[in-house]
Amino acid sequence: MKLETIDYRAADSAQQFVTSLHETGFGVLSNHPIEQALVEKIYQEWYAFFNSDEKQAYLFKPETQDGFFPASISETAKGHSVKDIKEYFHVYPWGRIPDSLRDNILAYYQQANAFAAELLGWIEQYSPKEVADKYSIQLSEMINNSQKTLLRILHYPPMSGNEELGAIRAAAHEDINLITILPAANEPGLQVKNKSGEWMDVPSDFGNIIINIGDMLQEASGGYFPSTSHRVINPEGTDKTKSRISLPLFLHPNPEVVLSERHTADSYLMERLRELGVI
Repeated sequence: MKLETIDYRAADSAQQFVTSLHETGFGVLSNHPIEQALVEKIYQEWYAFFNSDEKQAYLFKPETQDGFFPASISETAKGHSVKDIKEYFHVYPWGRIPDSLRDNILAYYQQANAFAAELLGWIEQYSPKEVADKYSIQLSEMINNSQKTLLRILHYPPMSGNEELGAIRAAAHEDINLITILPAANEPGLQVKNKSGEWMDVPSDFGNIIINIGDMLQEASGGYFPSTSHRVINPEGTDKTKSRISLPLFLHPNPEVVLSERHTADSYLMERLRELGVI
């Protein structure tokens, strides 16, 4: 099975997209409404920020989880013992953001949230009735004015040759949230595990946008939409000298949203954060 890129403007794009999400947990769209020029500008601005000392002034606060997370405290994926090779910055509209970077990153946050609401409408429209009946409210309503939706700007630095044995840029993991929206990064490396356990490259042509299912939508859909393992592998050859910037938006429901008989969004998130050792 191969992940195909779907033209957002095609007459049957919504149905193709939801079929891809059901079969692989991933969907890739071209010719979408997210402004590519804005994405490129953000990559440039934040690349400069990560290569400056200014980032140290925005060190994250454990109680709010906004700000800069250095490589020294980077995530260790569930089931792994080696930290990922990355540093990142957490953007929430209510959180701390450098003034010079605020306008573009918040414009993108709004654009991507509006696009996500449209895509969640597609997912609901093409969910089989027995699956749609499980949703406690409309999927797009779950994220309405959510203060929990997280925009993460990731910087994977060039490979130095001194990386810890077994470390990769992002070890295999699943996302916690409803869906994740990701503009194709400035460098390749993203892979998804298919149903037969093989790793497939995700089409990362610059300008594509990549969407994947998170654990919360898997929970809310009774497993119909799978939250699939994905990773970012280390570059080879001359690509080792390049940084990689990535811009995932993790769409989180409002805390009180009921996902299933077992969980609200808040109880699910807290359980997962405890498993990860974040809280």
